[in-house]
Amino acid sequence: MSQTKISLIREGKNPPDKRVPFTPLQTEEIEQRYPHVKVVCQESPVRCFKDDEYRELDIAVQPKVDDCHILMGIKEVPIDQLIADKTYLFFSHTIKKQPYNRKLLQEVLKKKIRLIDYEVLKDRNGNRLVAFGRYAGIVGAYNGLWTYGKRFNLFSLRRAFECFDVNDLKLELRKVNLPPVKIILTGAGRVGKGSMETLDSAGIRKVSPQLFLEMNFDEPVYVQLSSADYHRRKEGGHFNREEFHKYPERYESYFKDYTKVADILMAGAYWNPKAPVLFTREDMLLKDFKVKVIADITCDINGSVPSTKKASSIVDPIYDYDPATDSVKPALSSDSNFTVMAIDNLPCELPRSASEEFGRDLIDRVLPMLLGKDEDGVIARATIADGGKLTSHFEYLQDYVNESA
Repeated sequence: MSQTKISLIREGKNPPDKRVPFTPLQTEEIEQRYPHVKVVCQESPVRCFKDDEYRELDIAVQPKVDDCHILMGIKEVPIDQLIADKTYLFFSHTIKKQPYNRKLLQEVLKKKIRLIDYEVLKDRNGNRLVAFGRYAGIVGAYNGLWTYGKRFNLFSLRRAFECFDVNDLKLELRKVNLPPVKIILTGAGRVGKGSMETLDSAGIRKVSPQLFLEMNFDEPVYVQLSSADYHRRKEGGHFNREEFHKYPERYESYFKDYTKVADILMAGAYWNPKAPVLFTREDMLLKDFKVKVIADITCDINGSVPSTKKASSIVDPIYDYDPATDSVKPALSSDSNFTVMAIDNLPCELPRSASEEFGRDLIDRVLPMLLGKDEDGVIARATIADGGKLTSHFEYLQDYVNESA
């Protein structure tokens, strides 16, 4: 069997992403599992695992990777760095016809690149095989607690990115000292589960929706809400999950019941634009709207949370929102404002831990099909372009790539 060379490419997008597809130990494991595979690491000054950590395990580290067959990164590859006739795996952010990446896909087609997108690597039931959602939740909930401590001057935590890994972050959570606040967490997927990890590690008790609404507590508590907990059919009758996902416009939200008793909102649920918003700007102006700190982990700008007017950043993580003027204000500038955390690249704050889990899933759930037989069509369904053409699954992007602007 001829040798296949896989490269971990240098992240070229600015600001640079520190995450990697595989840790040094995982690259060693790949070569042990697949004797015909050679892993090459492209030199990088920003990667969370240093070049020497790969060299110590006899993984080749070199400035150029033109001699490799499969090139794997995390974020979009800059157009001028794409190498023709290669197989690439990265998050392309093109499948929703994002205008800012049209030229990227055009260049992929021009250079006859085989593009496989992590976001659409799914099993037969449509479940994603690799994702960073858990770490978005872990860090997002941590940042929500950090924001509350900051706003009310209650406690001081290191920023998540200052922690070495997820275990270090969980040790930091011991410093959390909350009054008997109530926290809403939306979402039950990877993001929701990651957020729960953080809240549980901080010693915050989980309670049912009914108790959350009806009881007062002498300790901090949180409730995890699914869509069924705050939506009802407009025409009456029981909540039907399948119907809600297919026809969300048939439902209305009563999320306001929770904002009357809660202090912190951690939004981690996927939102369909056809579905009702959680609440409106007008709702936020009412005296019985109690929430003051909002951690929008999903960071849907102008989405289900009206205060998310823009994404914040790791460097500048929070801002204030004034619903009276529907405008963004400097962070912590007025007690009447709402404090918003809406970082859109949360897993980047724990790049070592996030990379380790991502790489584990790639090795166990993707590489067997990528390097062997793709009997279930996992790789085929995730291949956006091949040989200068869009594949059948992504022909709907043709009008997108045909546009010049």
